[in-house]
Amino acid sequence: MKIENSNETVVLLSTAYLAPIEYYSKILNYNNIYIEKFENYTKQTYRNRCVIYGANGPLSLIIPIKKNSSVKTLIKDIKIDYSMNWQRVHLMSIESAYNSSPFYQYFINELLPFYFKNYSFLIDFNTELQKIILNIININKSINYTKEYIRTPDDNTYDFRQLIHPKKKFHIRNDNFITNEYYQVFSNKFGFIPNLSIIDLLFNTGNNTITCL
Repeated sequence: MKIENSNETVVLLSTAYLAPIEYYSKILNYNNIYIEKFENYTKQTYRNRCVIYGANGPLSLIIPIKKNSSVKTLIKDIKIDYSMNWQRVHLMSIESAYNSSPFYQYFINELLPFYFKNYSFLIDFNTELQKIILNIININKSINYTKEYIRTPDDNTYDFRQLIHPKKKFHIRNDNFITNEYYQVFSNKFGFIPNLSIIDLLFNTGNNTITCL
């Protein structure tokens, strides 16, 4: 499928929960951004998880979903499971990880509503949270959503739907993403950990987040 009106380079992303720094670098550095709405849900990806820097190293925070394991479900139809109080767990984990970071107190109030309000669909939760993050770090971009599944992207499309993945090493891909070290709360224990959730960069560098990106 050809994306309409794509006269410049297109970047194709999945939806993501507090996506990694690499993901936001794509949004910053390209103008024609599309997020896939019609793919089948894939387990163990950033679609419903993020990775932060906890007191014991990298910590995955996972949003539980409602899904019939025997049926493929489009990502736009994936519903969040609130039978477990995951919001409280995530919020406590974020606080424990970053409450001593330089900019935690400046930005945490912007994120708090997402841990007290219920969203039925994962993609709606991710979309609204992403809008807040982009606003905080002062990235003013129009994000588009696909109208059907893009099976075969055009030559001018960079497809990161499966490439930006927790289990795939970003530094072995030829996608021009280079990480620069910045202050992290627990780096004295485990060293610098690259490409964590955007909130790691935000809480540790504040208004310099966009410069780091």
